[in-house]
Formats: sequence, structure tokens, C-alpha cells
Amino acid sequence: MRTRKQRPESTGRGSFAPAARRQTLGGWLAFAEQLYARHGVALGQVATSAHDEALYLLLRTLRLPLDSAATVLARRLTAAEHAAVETMLRRRILDRVPAAYLTHEAWLGTHRFYVDERVIIPRSYFLEIIPRLGRLLKNPAGVTRAADVGTGSGCLAILLARRFPRAQVAAIDVSAAALAVARINVKQHDFADRVTLYRSDVFDAVPPGRYDVIVCNPPYEPSALMKTLSPEFRQEPRLALDGGKDGLDVIRKLIAQARDRLTGDGALLIEVGGLRAAMDAAFGRLKLRWLPTRDGTNCVCLIEARRLR
Repeated sequence: MRTRKQRPESTGRGSFAPAARRQTLGGWLAFAEQLYARHGVALGQVATSAHDEALYLLLRTLRLPLDSAATVLARRLTAAEHAAVETMLRRRILDRVPAAYLTHEAWLGTHRFYVDERVIIPRSYFLEIIPRLGRLLKNPAGVTRAADVGTGSGCLAILLARRFPRAQVAAIDVSAAALAVARINVKQHDFADRVTLYRSDVFDAVPPGRYDVIVCNPPYEPSALMKTLSPEFRQEPRLALDGGKDGLDVIRKLIAQARDRLTGDGALLIEVGGLRAAMDAAFGRLKLRWLPTRDGTNCVCLIEARRLR
């Protein structure tokens, strides 16, 4: 007797999978992981594995606690929940909308930030660098003024305010749209009295003043590489990614202005992605100090104020 050949699971605009595969949350999770691989979905904006990102999306869609995975994977979904999960995964996998834009949130460690298409999705080695500033700065106890250049969602400015409770923090961005998002986060984290937003191209429109520490996670992708980015990353604001022909446009301007913006014992810290060699070639005279990171990328440099003089 001939067996009926099983039809392949659809990954187009029709049904994602046979209903039997999708009765439980765990079934959806397993299938979502397959779809991530099949469609070449890019990761790195929210999580580095398909399992973690898909699980996060499923839990958020069903409004379940993010720490409940161990107890809810066997949970059977209602018809309405099936529809909500399928809609969410279509937007993520087929439309390639970044997960953070679907949930309107991003996490740096234990800190949650509101995000939408107006800002780059927070991801920064400053999450592990800022807590270490006490060992990196000459006078950490004396930090009363700090600045975050290219603040985007405001996340690093808020982390600076947490790290230095006596400090006033300048959150600077050239994008009015990004600053609107930063304003939401500053209010939600209750730092409106200590974090001041400035619309400015680096320090051009910021009132005169010196800072004990300046951090910057600038746009550093060379322009020619922008067209090679995955669809998810191309949905982020180009202004937050494109660093000019060699990726150093904003960095050059920042270093040039930092001389008159740092206190005598101050420090400038810049995250540069894959531009470490380019930075050493362009600014080696400044004795860049490359800070170790847990994954060995070591792409954040520290420049002492005295070197800029």
C-alpha cells in the first residue's frame, strides 16, 4: 500500500505549519527556530541565538513572564493565541522586522528601555564598561558631569546617571526623533532632574562646559558596507549606523572637540566596532587604551584628557 507523501510545511504567506505542530508553546518555539534558520534571519539586535529570540517573542506575545519558560512550554494555546503568535512570527521572519521594534523594548542587562524605529536598538559594550569606570577614571568619586554623545534611546546616559549619583548627564544626539525616544526613557527611569537632552551634532550646540567623562557609541559602519547589512539592520536609522567613507567621520569630530570638553583628569571612551586598526592608525599618537571585554572584542578605547593636549 502506497503511503501518502507528506506535504512540505509552508513558509509563505499561508499557514506556517500543520496545526498539530503548533498546539503548544514549545511546538511553536521549535518551529520558529526552524524558520529562523530557513529564512536566514539575522540576529544580534536582541539575542544571539534563534532559540532565545524566538522564545522572547513568544513570551512577550502571550504576555507571559520572561522567566517562565521552564513552566510554560507545554502550555496549549487558544485559537486567539495561535493567531497572535503567527502574526508576530510573520512580521519577524517574513517581513524581517527587528524583534525590539515589535515589542517596543530592549534590554541592557537588567535595565529595560523603550525603543521604536526612530532609534538604533541598544546593544553596547558600555554595559560592562560603565560599571568598571571606578577603576578606569583618575577621580571617579569626583564625577559631577558626564556626557553621552549620540545618545539615541538615552540608554547610556541613564546608565551613567545610575553609576554616578552626583553627576549631571548630558544626552546628546543630532536626531530630534531619537531624542523624543530618549525623553520617554529618561522619564520612565526617573532621571529627568539629572539627564539633560541636547539636539546637537556632537558638541556644536551644547553650552560650554567640561565633563569628567564622555562616552560615545557612534555610527562607525563605513558607508560602502551599509548596503551589505541584513534587512533587520537596514531598518534601523541610517544616521545611527553610517560613519562615512571610512567609518570615522563622527569619531574625528568628537576627538577634535573633546580637548575643550574634558576636565583635566577626564576621559573620553569610544566604542568603535571593527575599526580598532583604523583607530590606531589615525590616532595612535593619543595612546589609545583598549579596554578588555568578556568576548575578547576589546573595541572600546579610552583616551585621557592630557593626551588630547
